[in-house]
Amino acid sequence: MDTLATSASATLPAALALGAVRLRVRDAARTASFYRDVVGLSALGEEGGVVRLGVGDRVLVELVESPNAPERPRGSTGLFHLAILVPDRPALAVVLRRLVARGVRLGASDHIVSEALYIDDPEGNGIEIYRDRPRAEWRWQGGTVEMATAQLDLRSVLADLPEGAGLEDPMPAATVMGHVHLKVGDLAAARRFYVERLGFAVTTDRYPGALFVSAGGYHHHLGLNIWESRGRGPAPEGALGLAHYTVVLPDAAAVGAVRAKLEGAGETVRGIEGGFTAADPWGIEARVVASA
Repeated sequence: MDTLATSASATLPAALALGAVRLRVRDAARTASFYRDVVGLSALGEEGGVVRLGVGDRVLVELVESPNAPERPRGSTGLFHLAILVPDRPALAVVLRRLVARGVRLGASDHIVSEALYIDDPEGNGIEIYRDRPRAEWRWQGGTVEMATAQLDLRSVLADLPEGAGLEDPMPAATVMGHVHLKVGDLAAARRFYVERLGFAVTTDRYPGALFVSAGGYHHHLGLNIWESRGRGPAPEGALGLAHYTVVLPDAAAVGAVRAKLEGAGETVRGIEGGFTAADPWGIEARVVASA
């Protein structure tokens, strides 16, 4: 495959996956209800003030109620959207049918590599719910993957709705956190941190004002854009919205190698259970941990 994502410049393991995304919210109960009843995640309990939602025993979204947290100013850096990946088109059709039935305002795009639905949670955090097309259908040229933003045929998606599917059907067991899309202040600085230091590979920089990076030849594990946030610095400490996202590596040795690379580049890291945490130039925190 002709792709930078499989070249020697990529130092993150191909088995990398994304784990839970933690959000600070004003009203955890209301927001959790949305992720459960509208998105289709299951409630996985609450511990230490953290409300967890996901699929099976896999936590995808964590909510921390912070009623006195400062607002995140419009256009500030942070979360653009979290992206929940369902295993196939019928599963996407179930989500679409539920969103339509509940009157949820949504956007939809065909990205060539994937088909995606876009909504906001009650506190304005962006959510993408998508399905990937088979990797054999992805088109690579000059080391980058072809992606676009075209109109998605929603009637065609609904045509794949499984017979007997119900509005209350939860997301399938194979559902995962597919990627996280971030708002950053500068693409050159983002490339320096995420590619040169953290070890992701660029998969496409063809979108004006955006950069997409991954491990293992995926179309992207992280999106990085300056569409609303060019030139902005960190959001207020403890602001509403993204608290951190999680990068899961296959073992402790892989975690240690990434930590050493970041420390060698002068980045500040802090140890946590199972791994470490590090922040990009805008204070956006990634927790890097070993697979359980």
